[in-house]
Amino acid sequence: MTHPRFEPFQDRLSRDIRNELSAALPLALAHNDLSPVQAVAARYLQQDLATPYVAYIEMRLAGYAKALAIIARTDAADVLTRALVFWDLGLFFEVHEILEQAWHGAHGAEKEILQAMIRAAGFYIKGEYGYAEAGAKMADRAVKALEKNRHGCTGFELDRLLESLRKLNPIPPKLLRQDRSH
Repeated sequence: MTHPRFEPFQDRLSRDIRNELSAALPLALAHNDLSPVQAVAARYLQQDLATPYVAYIEMRLAGYAKALAIIARTDAADVLTRALVFWDLGLFFEVHEILEQAWHGAHGAEKEILQAMIRAAGFYIKGEYGYAEAGAKMADRAVKALEKNRHGCTGFELDRLLESLRKLNPIPPKLLRQDRSH
């Protein structure tokens, strides 16, 4: 008998949990209230889930609560800064989701930067689940776009990110400047 593992690229339940939690996140962010996410979590936690699923849900709830507290405390209003709070907490799928919404309405260099940051988050998402080759392609494309639009990459540690992506470092760098994240 195999033991379940939380793996959203191979397991439908994992993917559903991840996607539904992150889909509730924008409403939670808009109102600085975790209720929408907690409702999704409660629905899943009422089921008889295996430990990896429960652990993922609990870890996400704790991370979301911490992110909302940091955002409220630092008055992080713009979408990139909010996403970077999630980045520094290691919540890369949420970074992807937050930035993707903004990316749809962006243009020019802003759109390219947002897409590059989505790809950078994708590198760490893929790496977490062992998809190194796909992650490396995302990292390479992110580096090229970030270098091209360097002038528009303000408010975060761009050089630290570029170095990490170039080296395919599996340990993600912290990107918010320290005065913003405490």
